[in-house]
Amino acid sequence: MELILKKDVQNLGFKDDVVTVKNGYGRNFLIPQGFAHMATPSAKKILAENLKQKAHKEAKVVDDAKKVAESLKALEIKLTAKAGGEKLFGSITNIDIAEALEKAGQPIDRKFITSGVVKRTGKYTASVRLHRDVIVELPYEIVAEK
Repeated sequence: MELILKKDVQNLGFKDDVVTVKNGYGRNFLIPQGFAHMATPSAKKILAENLKQKAHKEAKVVDDAKKVAESLKALEIKLTAKAGGEKLFGSITNIDIAEALEKAGQPIDRKFITSGVVKRTGKYTASVRLHRDVIVELPYEIVAEK
């Protein structure tokens, strides 16, 4: 089943992508949730025309995302957490990284940060998706509270 995505769907595609999914997934989840609509020939023509119009606007958005990416690369993020030796009491997730970025003056929504769950002190990297074409590897360090 071919569908046109109305919104970004993680592990499937981005807005305005034409994707092929199994019938049940499209019919029972994507379409009722408002994430996609059927990719009929007329819908594909309308999508093509809309994409031509968006191309110019998209260039500016990508340029802005690259500027934000450069400023993120310059940041040094240190997160403090209670720890017993190397092991943390609790964990560090993308929520904690988003809060640290906001304190540093770069507010980024937590759903665009992928880091996994970290339970030990040390140096790690998280990937931040600013745009479908701009993904930044963000290094951060977890230190124990004193």
